Amino acid sequence: MDTTIASISTALGSGAISIIRLSGPDALNIVNQIFKGKDLTKVESHTIHYGRIIEGTEQIDEVLVMVMLAPKTYTMEDVVEINCHGGIATTNKILELVIKKGAHLAEPGEFTKRAFLNGRINLIEAESVSDIIEAKSNKQRTMAMNGLNGRLTNIVKKLKEDILNIIANIEVNIDYPEYEDAIEITPNYLKEHLQSIEKNMELLLSNAKIGKIIKSGIDIAIIGRPNVGKSSLLNALLNEDKAIVTDISGTTRDIIEAKMNLNGIEINLIDTAGIRETEDIVEKIGVNKSKKMIDQADLVLLVLNNNEELTKEDKELLQEIQNKPHILFINKTDLPNKLELESKETIVKGNTTNLNGLEELKQKIIEMYNLDKIEEKDLTYLSNVRQITLVNNALENIQTAIQDAEKEIPIDMLEIHLRNAFDELSILIGEKYEDELVDKLFKNFCLGK
Repeated sequence: MDTTIASISTALGSGAISIIRLSGPDALNIVNQIFKGKDLTKVESHTIHYGRIIEGTEQIDEVLVMVMLAPKTYTMEDVVEINCHGGIATTNKILELVIKKGAHLAEPGEFTKRAFLNGRINLIEAESVSDIIEAKSNKQRTMAMNGLNGRLTNIVKKLKEDILNIIANIEVNIDYPEYEDAIEITPNYLKEHLQSIEKNMELLLSNAKIGKIIKSGIDIAIIGRPNVGKSSLLNALLNEDKAIVTDISGTTRDIIEAKMNLNGIEINLIDTAGIRETEDIVEKIGVNKSKKMIDQADLVLLVLNNNEELTKEDKELLQEIQNKPHILFINKTDLPNKLELESKETIVKGNTTNLNGLEELKQKIIEMYNLDKIEEKDLTYLSNVRQITLVNNALENIQTAIQDAEKEIPIDMLEIHLRNAFDELSILIGEKYEDELVDKLFKNFCLGK
């Protein structure tokens, strides 16, 4: 933390502007050595200054330099940002110069890590910074902003406060039994208050499923026998020729992935190789991949041919997807009907020739995942496995405490579970942490953030 770090904070490539960011105690002095213009050590905070970056007598670029002094900066350290002309050569040259003058090349996420370690943001807010950068839809952006602006943190802090109040009352009952004004901690009192906390935690975890959908989208595997129209369906949903379509069985040999947007949610469509018995080594690899996708996908879209009778492979696939969320798409309804299907499955009939049934198929997906009920103004959800795991751990401790209260186990024993739950929530927002965990978390960030 006593070093000055530097990195390129914009995407590297041709563009109008690139930004080289420095943070640390020597940020001003380092840039001052290569900047021809005002003396940056004497300017006011949060000001921008025109000048040139030089190396000896050579002019490198014409720039604007922004000076932001601690503590009112992103990292709570002195921060200097050099705005130069975009371009790989110029940007790299300026980064090279500041490193020569004493800056250290920043690790991925090191600026945000310093913001966390200096107390400007907590871990939930830090993770939300990464989510904002990665956001591809307005819903993803809104959910990330609700994490960054403290809405999720406030929910967690309220849970911690409720648990701490119970712990405090237990301590008073144990240490000062003669204190008449203290709340008497009875099994009924504990059950009532702990069940309220349990309900709020369960709601947070239940909503996390929606958060996963918003952040990661829905993986839909399109499966079926060869030549039932899987690739044609993919192309029709995308309204583009993403997959090669021919009358030759086994044209699709490998997984083809594409994305579409449905009610502001990213849908990951996965076209798979036709599933059948084959001696072709390459096709066999594709078939095995297709079968794996049945287990990995969030939703299976089984395509059947309206113009053919149900085959042995069709029946096997129908059996295999029974325990997975799925929709049957009966394709080629523009041809004579030969398919007889006795099933209470979710079925959509249509064809990819004149696009019948596609809107109904989209609507079925919307209904299955309640995509039409996701309100952008209320997108305050847990957004990753770390957060979900920690709330789960806290919930398990609360539920154990409730069970202990019902058994009238001594309150000092029950208090252990409450403290464990409190600690899990403290780790969630970063009030307690291990250095190794924090290092690993920030390594997933992009360079320059």
